[in-house]
Amino acid sequence: MKGKTVVLTQETQTPGGAVGVTSDRLQAVTDAAYRIRHHALTMGEVQGQGYVGQALGAADMLAAVYADQLRFRAAEPEWQDRDRFLLSTGHYAIGHYAALAEAGMIPVEELETYGSDDSRLPMSGMSTYTPGMEISGGSLGHGLGVAVGISLGLRHQGSTSRVYNFLSDGELDEGSTWEAAMGAHHHQLGNLTAMVDINALQADGKTDTVLRTEPVTEKWEAFGWYTQRVDGNDLTALLQAFDNAAAQASNVGRPSVILCDTKVGRGVPLLEDREKAHFMRIDEHEWQLCREQLTAGFEGKASK
Repeated sequence: MKGKTVVLTQETQTPGGAVGVTSDRLQAVTDAAYRIRHHALTMGEVQGQGYVGQALGAADMLAAVYADQLRFRAAEPEWQDRDRFLLSTGHYAIGHYAALAEAGMIPVEELETYGSDDSRLPMSGMSTYTPGMEISGGSLGHGLGVAVGISLGLRHQGSTSRVYNFLSDGELDEGSTWEAAMGAHHHQLGNLTAMVDINALQADGKTDTVLRTEPVTEKWEAFGWYTQRVDGNDLTALLQAFDNAAAQASNVGRPSVILCDTKVGRGVPLLEDREKAHFMRIDEHEWQLCREQLTAGFEGKASK
């Protein structure tokens, strides 16, 4: 299936055995996304600044993976048959830690050590420190190449585990990303799903002014990937997209990519329209207001 949108009425068998995007699935992931955002604010307040906007924007993507798709054992992070989640964008670690806490891999109370000396939660993700962190992030453009290698290795081992790679739209500036995309198609890594957070913002400015990468959908399709583009803050669309990817996944077949248009700071209106949003500095008195706005928005949705 090619195209820029997901057919939301299509029913596909999900990894967990449920059919379609049921209200129970949707509520479970909605709740997880709220808690991930709340955890991110907790960590951000420790430093008074950070990549909070990215964590809020990507929370729905992370919730869809960890609360609905990923196969793992919280008490056994290196379980051999686990699915692998690779965070290519190391500075998104604040969001990943929030998801790991939600998944039970790290204690929620440990989040308050974020970025502190001797913490297992450094500001940029490192696999040597944090349970559940599969690779160390940093320079962008490395993650998909690593994901290709792991996917190929798992197939050679006869494993049915899947690999999920989280990228940013800024990483699409990197030639190494496209080399890896070409390699994944060449090796027919049907066990690989990439997800791209398209928030239209990079460290140096708006993505389309730094290096225009559109038309992104057509590019991934041209590289032979099963391609879907959705609103990355619409959980129904996200879950359906993951279901579609899972339905066509195989050890030998097309790799999948889900292109997710998101909004930096999503869920906290105070932060959604900040001019300098890549690395946010948030005043001390604003943190409680952020939490209140987040909770009000969540409760407002729940009452409808």
